[in-house]
Amino acid sequence: MDEAGYLELCARNYGLTYWADLHKAAIGEKDGWSVDKDLVQRFPLAWLRRHSLAPLRRNGQLIAAVSHPKSLSLIRSTRLICGETPVECVLAEKNSIHGIINWVYGEDDSGGESVESMLEGETALDVNDDAAADLLEESGDAPFIRTVNAILAQALRAGASDIHIEPYRDFSRVRFRLDGALYERHTLQKAHHAAVVSRVKVMAKLDIAEKRLPQDGRIAITLAGREAGLRVSTLPTSFGERVVLRLLEKSERILSLGELGLAAEDFGRVSDLISMPHGMILVTGPTGSGKTTTLYAILQEISSPDKNILTIEDPVEYELEGVGQMQVNPKINLSFADGLRAIVRQDPDVILIGEIRDEETASIGVQSALTGHLVFSTLHTNDAPSAVARLFDMGVEPFLLSSVLRGVMAQRLTRKLCPRCARKKPVAPDMARRFANAGIEHGDYIMEAVGCEYCLDTGYRGRIAIYELMPVTDELRKLIVSRADSNEIRAKALELGMRTLAMDGMRKVARGVTSLEEVERVVREC
Repeated sequence: MDEAGYLELCARNYGLTYWADLHKAAIGEKDGWSVDKDLVQRFPLAWLRRHSLAPLRRNGQLIAAVSHPKSLSLIRSTRLICGETPVECVLAEKNSIHGIINWVYGEDDSGGESVESMLEGETALDVNDDAAADLLEESGDAPFIRTVNAILAQALRAGASDIHIEPYRDFSRVRFRLDGALYERHTLQKAHHAAVVSRVKVMAKLDIAEKRLPQDGRIAITLAGREAGLRVSTLPTSFGERVVLRLLEKSERILSLGELGLAAEDFGRVSDLISMPHGMILVTGPTGSGKTTTLYAILQEISSPDKNILTIEDPVEYELEGVGQMQVNPKINLSFADGLRAIVRQDPDVILIGEIRDEETASIGVQSALTGHLVFSTLHTNDAPSAVARLFDMGVEPFLLSSVLRGVMAQRLTRKLCPRCARKKPVAPDMARRFANAGIEHGDYIMEAVGCEYCLDTGYRGRIAIYELMPVTDELRKLIVSRADSNEIRAKALELGMRTLAMDGMRKVARGVTSLEEVERVVREC
């Protein structure tokens, strides 16, 4: 019998109510349920977790949610702490109750104490040797320990991808990268900077005495049951050590191909490309444009027991089930080219090269595609047609490239409008011409960013990709063989129906997914 069946049986025997997915109803404020954060935080976090009990409200009345009938004996304690008697007890799954508890404590930044106030009056460093098992349960009294834990917890809850701790002449600042943009979150006294950095280095098992050389390390943290890994990089600067932490949440799900934001016609073209038995498919764009996410989604789509899929990456960001992944290691002279030579001897059907950086890697990749493998890789070019010229520069012969190249996909990441505060604005006459291919005319409405507490006053929440997909047709192959430049290839691709990054972005503006300003910012960077 599963947990739900057991709780239904208990509910009948004890005359109680069993409520499935209670955390969704309470957090989402559905069916009269709500979470009173002040009420929940009157209880010690460890006590709530140990007994799997959550005080909630339904239509304003106090309800005690428990995961086992034996917890009913704790109602007296609930009454004493809350100052009122629960009018009812309900049964819910243990994970559901813990989800509510974690959400409450996870939403609160630092128990009401700001990062700055934690360090007020502190001048000395006092740290433990190891990071806490869970940041919410860290019992260290040292202000620097609590400060670093609070910064990490805030970043993880906010969905930040990076944390920057930056020293300057008179102060230090902490910035989070949210949806690709940096936002200042805290300012620290300069006297506290070294202690905060030392705490991070202790957690990453780095040499705290070495302040003259860059160092790299890793930290594993847990926040309210959410596991995350952090890559730590320190860099000596004029005013002290600068620290950047990259957050990689272990529970983060790899997107499917259908969730990438591809238009319907582009989705069909990509599906056709990745179903080919051999050839080369490239994804281009600058660092941080989501190329790896796109390639992981593609590999996940084509992964099957009858395919041998191998990758060489720098670094391996996420584990892919059913895929053999190898990481570049310069310390032992394992480069992309060396790793690729080894991979082709492993009888692969599909090969992913994290990035084509040099002539040797490009040559081996092309040869692999020629000998019956399906090869995926990335390039740093501004648009899809430029990938051809880039490979020419790496020494790839035009007749070879025309034989193996199946398609090129350029992409950028744009921030999505916050669903809670975005508002409509009319399309002005001078703006209408930009939407010539998106079906928007003068007098219609598009959405614009505003800013609220939910999106940290940025007006945006999350990101989505815009794409420029260029399948290599017979017409384009002829241009490649004749070593045509990027402008000629682009003109022919547009003639054949390719939609540019700007065109795809405007369509997403028309759908209310992002804003005109955001698309223009991203495309202008091309």
